[in-house]
Amino acid sequence: MDHSHHDHDHAAMLAGEDHSSHHAGMDHSHHHGHGSGSSANTCNMNMLFTWSHENLCIVFPQWRITSTFSLILSLVAIVALAAGYEAIREGVRRYETAVAKRAETVPRQNKDDVKKRAHVVKAVLYGFQNFYAFMIMLIFMTYNGWVMLACSIGAGLGYLIFGGETTIAKETACH
Repeated sequence: MDHSHHDHDHAAMLAGEDHSSHHAGMDHSHHHGHGSGSSANTCNMNMLFTWSHENLCIVFPQWRITSTFSLILSLVAIVALAAGYEAIREGVRRYETAVAKRAETVPRQNKDDVKKRAHVVKAVLYGFQNFYAFMIMLIFMTYNGWVMLACSIGAGLGYLIFGGETTIAKETACH
């Protein structure tokens, strides 16, 4: 913000002189963040654990909690997103199993081609899976207790629904 049109007597300020009269006739309504009032349209980004959902933004400023109803809808969506991650993991495992079976049944001269194409697809799936996991991590890092619980409940529910054939141990530390 350009303050060049303001008459700030910096020498008087440094000398400790009273300069309150310098700003008496100025309109400061355009100075966001200078007053003690808070804006209802800003995101409340906590870096400490909290249960408050007032002006809570989840990952994007457009995903802002404005009421108890929007909190509940968001928590349901987060549970579904976290469960969806487990569905993706199961889908990737099934793809790997199908590719391994297919590689066994193709003629020897085509085996390398099948493995190369499968590796490219698996690389794309791996990238998507990691992106998804990092997004869930960012959701968790709102440091809001309700959101953290929703992430954990979704992960557990997803494992219950989709992880029947897998061990509980994780390959990555993300999510």
